Amino acid sequence: MAIAQELDSQEGILPGIIFPPGDLYSDEPPLETELHLRQIILLLTCLEWLWRDRNDFYAAGNLTIYYSPHQRKSEYFRGPDFFVVLGTQRKTRKSWVVWEEDGKYPNVILEILSDSTAKTDKGLKKEIYQDTFRTFDYFWFDPYTLEFVGFHLVDGKYQPLQSNEQGQLWSQQLGLYLGVYQGLLRFFTSDGQLIPTPEETAQQTEQRLEQVEQKAQQTEERLEQIEQKAQQEADKAERLAAKLRELNIDPDTI
Repeated sequence: MAIAQELDSQEGILPGIIFPPGDLYSDEPPLETELHLRQIILLLTCLEWLWRDRNDFYAAGNLTIYYSPHQRKSEYFRGPDFFVVLGTQRKTRKSWVVWEEDGKYPNVILEILSDSTAKTDKGLKKEIYQDTFRTFDYFWFDPYTLEFVGFHLVDGKYQPLQSNEQGQLWSQQLGLYLGVYQGLLRFFTSDGQLIPTPEETAQQTEQRLEQVEQKAQQTEERLEQIEQKAQQEADKAERLAAKLRELNIDPDTI
């Protein structure tokens, strides 16, 4: 009923957009644990590294999104744990202000559950992201229980995503899978390859170089063995030729 009344008062501002009650203020708590922080940093690091050559997106974590239809920062704001906006300029921002960003809302949102936020993330926020933000892909993840759920917007309503055999969920907007790996949520390619961090990429490169060096060393050792064997055969042939000459036999005529 309150939402309907709010719609009446906003008629003509943004047709078709459902806003929650006007007195609803953001009550985003600070990050509750180190694990929450590590999860956000990990997602940001991996995506920005993967898309390091792209400048048409913005990704952030625990950053306020202002979306007031009256263009006021004193009302209608939320701070998702992780979100991605596509088709925008990649630059540093203090916050995401919808009316200053061509009306763009996040294409993807992920909330990291905790005991104090799980109810809101699964209820009120899900409604806001569906009805107001109209965010296409919405996920939530509990880093302690490893509960991982995702939704995709279909005809204005969130439909649950079905996981693949590896328990991963597909983000249509990112063109990537999300799945739990070693207790944390990670990105995967469409063929199941883990999206690495820069450090992991460096380690993989170092490992490949070590493998190349090992192979080169093995090849060198093999060549030495071949040369040694060839020299042994040559020495044997020379001894045989010497023996034949002792018998007054020309080895070149045999």
